[in-house]
Amino acid sequence: MLKVGDKLPQFEGTNQNGETVTSEKLIGKKLVVFFYPKAMTPGCTAEACNLSENYEYLQKQGFQVLGISADSVAKQKKFHEKYNFAYDLIADENRDIIEKFGVWQLKKFMGREFMGIVRTTFIFDENGICTEVIEKVKTKEHASQILKG
Repeated sequence: MLKVGDKLPQFEGTNQNGETVTSEKLIGKKLVVFFYPKAMTPGCTAEACNLSENYEYLQKQGFQVLGISADSVAKQKKFHEKYNFAYDLIADENRDIIEKFGVWQLKKFMGREFMGIVRTTFIFDENGICTEVIEKVKTKEHASQILKG
């Protein structure tokens, strides 16, 4: 998994509108990249909505926000439109970006083991250097976890 001090991996992804988003275009501002297991599920919705509700404040602190999951562009679009998010959601169906950040891991749920996205948030400075990794994401108060610094 990416750690503090690591550089933002180079990537290219497709957002909810079918537009290409590249890591190069994200350098120059502080960046929050949050990985979530599945759009439209309770925990992911709570996390994404909390960030959306606090988006203006995050922006005032100089942050741009980007959400990434392995959902399809269509699913991301539906999720984005339903909750009117002010930030992009990347559809990483082939898990290229997910793998680069190291969040595709063995998970355990109800006695079952499987591979999946581990809910994790990475914060980068203006130069694309990771300044924080939040592994214990509190979905309903995630913005305050990011802004605590």
